Amino acid sequence: MGNWYSHYLLDTGRAGVVWMLIAFATTFTITRGITRKIHARARADGDMSKQEDGAIKDVIIGGVHIHHQVWGILLVLVTGLIEFAYRPSSPWLEIVAALFGIGAALTLDEFALWLYLQDVYWCDVGRKSVDAVVVAGALIAATLLGSNPFGVEEQYRGPAMMWIVPLLIAINIALVVITLIKGKYLFAIIGTLVPIFSIVGAIVIAKPTSLWARRFYGSSPRRQARAAAHAATVVRISTRLRDMVGGTPDVRPGDS
Repeated sequence: MGNWYSHYLLDTGRAGVVWMLIAFATTFTITRGITRKIHARARADGDMSKQEDGAIKDVIIGGVHIHHQVWGILLVLVTGLIEFAYRPSSPWLEIVAALFGIGAALTLDEFALWLYLQDVYWCDVGRKSVDAVVVAGALIAATLLGSNPFGVEEQYRGPAMMWIVPLLIAINIALVVITLIKGKYLFAIIGTLVPIFSIVGAIVIAKPTSLWARRFYGSSPRRQARAAAHAATVVRISTRLRDMVGGTPDVRPGDS
């Protein structure tokens, strides 16, 4: 077991990323479970002050609700300082990486709060926190798999590939740009590390509000209708997934 760990994780520099990803995913899952339990209790009682009752409750210090992003920011800062100052080796490397993953999860779980500078955790726009966690998790996972920017691996950079590698990079950059213009931002971000996402993003129909749609769909009512129908389907599916992961918000746009 030790030889396997050393060969596949320590020697390849992936050990820290493994523990970071494990801690990141575990912390987000536990944190969302706790916050959903607190909020569900408050909903059931019809009184938001009830969320302070019970063993599981919000952290209140001096009458101020301390959001968990505060602890996350502190962990990220401390672990970053330790990494830069001491460059720890195993097993401290894995411990620092795990603590960084915990801090990142706690911070990004409230991404919408520091984006809007107000408590929108249980509002519809609060689902942006789930989006941020998904993007971060995907990037960490892509790094763990050994993907380099634009999907060009180190072993393919020999003299015989001198002209092919720049071509592959140029192609993927073009696909990422097309994906961005089509309004598929998540696919574009992940596509820089995992090219299959940029390929899919460049192929699928654009968002109706994107620059691509305004340029190429403007004179075609049929394409506009297809883009609108596709966007509605994507929104419906993504909303269901967000609610499954992050919980159903209290208020959606258009609700009275």
